[in-house]
Amino acid sequence: MSSTELDALLADIRACQHCAPHLPLGPRPVLQAATTARILLVGQAPGVRVHQTGLPFNDPSGDRLRRWLDMDRDTFYDPARLTIVPMGFCYPGKQGSGDAPPRPECAPLWRRQLLTQLPEIRLTLLIGQYAQAWHLGTQRKKTLTDTVKAWREYQPDIFVLPHPSPRNIRWFVTNPWFEDEVVPELRTTVAKALCRS
Repeated sequence: MSSTELDALLADIRACQHCAPHLPLGPRPVLQAATTARILLVGQAPGVRVHQTGLPFNDPSGDRLRRWLDMDRDTFYDPARLTIVPMGFCYPGKQGSGDAPPRPECAPLWRRQLLTQLPEIRLTLLIGQYAQAWHLGTQRKKTLTDTVKAWREYQPDIFVLPHPSPRNIRWFVTNPWFEDEVVPELRTTVAKALCRS
């Protein structure tokens, strides 16, 4: 797959207006991709700060995620290494005390054709329930916690993670095994996937 084809598709995605009537801040698709990337990171949808800056995970969630990955910002924002393709490309607005789910139109419109243009992906990081539901289908467990506890079942190509949002502090406190057991394995797996061998 050529980078020219991917660049054309990314231009189409970034010009998308399909959900405009439903987006309180208007369309601003936020993603990064390159045909050479070894890691695919799948999140939920941009928050307000990400919408404002146009940088994926440019917020406290991203700070925690980069700590989990043991990855600096330069590596994280290098599309040649890391493709970031959330389930929804635009900020979906608020729902209750948090952000609304990703718009349901986004994945059917763009996801499959985009993923077919990423030939070098060695590792997919599925962050949160929406990413896990779409990518794992029936292999997903009953709850997010159960899915993350079963992380070894999805190896070596997939790593399942909770969302790193500050809103999930209670989850991190009640599930210390994640930081103790899973994060060290995550770092090793990510470093191996990035290795140019």
